[in-house]
Amino acid sequence: MTSQSSPERPCRVCDGVTQRLGSVHGSFSGRDYELRRCTTCRYAFIANPWTEFDRIYDDRYYAGRGADPLVDYQFELDDPERTIRVYEWRGITRTVEALVGGLTGVRWLDFGAGNGGLVRHVLEHTGAAATGFEEGSIAARARLAGIPIESALEAQSASFDVVTAIEVLEHTLDPVAELRRIRQLLRPGGLLLLTTGNAAPFAANLTRWPYVVPEIHVSFFEPGTLRRALQRAGFRPAAMPGGGGFDEVLKFKVLKNLRFRRRTILTDLLPARPIAVLADRRTQLRAHPIAWAE
Repeated sequence: MTSQSSPERPCRVCDGVTQRLGSVHGSFSGRDYELRRCTTCRYAFIANPWTEFDRIYDDRYYAGRGADPLVDYQFELDDPERTIRVYEWRGITRTVEALVGGLTGVRWLDFGAGNGGLVRHVLEHTGAAATGFEEGSIAARARLAGIPIESALEAQSASFDVVTAIEVLEHTLDPVAELRRIRQLLRPGGLLLLTTGNAAPFAANLTRWPYVVPEIHVSFFEPGTLRRALQRAGFRPAAMPGGGGFDEVLKFKVLKNLRFRRRTILTDLLPARPIAVLADRRTQLRAHPIAWAE
């Protein structure tokens, strides 16, 4: 099924003029989607997104049988020590700890927590008070496993020292509104650590970027775009620190894209630093900012 071209609309990051880049086929839905980009801030987005979220983010999605075949949230929930996701959890934890100077007593929210794996890792390995926020169907199963996952946050304004949003922003139709929602949850001076794809290395041919999975990934950022969105939402962007924990995050991403799912002695022995250097040359994920709540 081919969808109609959507009416032109202004950029949701800077209100600038947007131009059509082309169409992207969604293999899961069988639809074609229009990709547009702002001529000012270079925010790119799916202009005619599929918004039947209960069909997109159903149980098949969380089992890797939906729009993203690389996810396997159920396995990660059932057997967390055997999944390669451990490298990401460990890397994010180390990065946050270095940025805030220790985790004992820190109130940490994982926004868009999925199966709560990061929350469980933080609770088991640090002194932080961690909780998650997730609206998808996997949240109920995470709660049954004893992981604190919330589905409403309205009463928690300025409650958290740290918010992580790992591969969340690309799923949102209005990224500035989502960032403002996160800003309200952070105390002044609190940290936001997020990850999302960097569109800059693929800007010349964005319709062929594998990260553009149009049923689920609808917003795309270059580092300057993300800094602008963060500033509009009440954050002070800052540079991502080099080395350390983020190397392990990049190691996880490489293994995931090579379709590894389970940890082995071999994957444990693979050194994170050289893998991260090579990966970052192509993806430039470290160029994206972190942010502090103003």
